[in-house]
Amino acid sequence: MKLRKYYPTIVLSDIHLGSEHSRTEEVTNFLKHVNCDRLILNGDIIDGWQLQKSGRRWKQQHTDFFKVLMKMMEKQGTEIVYIRGNHDDFLDNLVPFTFSNLSVVKDYILNTHGKRYLVTHGDIFDTVTTNMRWLAMLGDMGYTFLLWLNRIYNQRREKAGKPYFSLSQHVKHKVKSAVSYISDFEKELVKLAEAKKLDGIICGHIHQAANVRYG
Repeated sequence: MKLRKYYPTIVLSDIHLGSEHSRTEEVTNFLKHVNCDRLILNGDIIDGWQLQKSGRRWKQQHTDFFKVLMKMMEKQGTEIVYIRGNHDDFLDNLVPFTFSNLSVVKDYILNTHGKRYLVTHGDIFDTVTTNMRWLAMLGDMGYTFLLWLNRIYNQRREKAGKPYFSLSQHVKHKVKSAVSYISDFEKELVKLAEAKKLDGIICGHIHQAANVRYG
């Protein structure tokens, strides 16, 4: 029997269950092969915006994802922290909620290796999401289209024997306003970390993986 890889804490975000482009099966398979003391689901795990659209259905693979979470809680004793994101804002009326080793919160302080980190989805620093939800949803439609285009584009690349290329990330880097937005977003996070005397902030929301150090 193959041993599961152990991590004290695992943080996942922006899985977007309910979206056509969610990598649900990959994430579920990953969780089946690891053990952890704490699993932090850092927002936008369920995409309520997409599920509200006509024709969108909850699929078996989405249920399978939560079955794995339940097994982790029951058999491994994993603590699961679900942080509300903007796409799962339907949880607003539930937060904060705690039952057994499951908690649903707006943010979370992670203490590890003598350091303190704020884990938050990050949408509170996005003025479009917080102040102009209609514009955020319009942007979500555009991003969904870009992901669809990305899938078609890479299917053709695969047939041609070419490696995967993230069209969506390429567009983000090319558009100056997007690059500026990410930079401003990170600076706001740094200000909060300094104000709260934290060692760092772990967030999602902008779909841009990075480990950035300031100061």
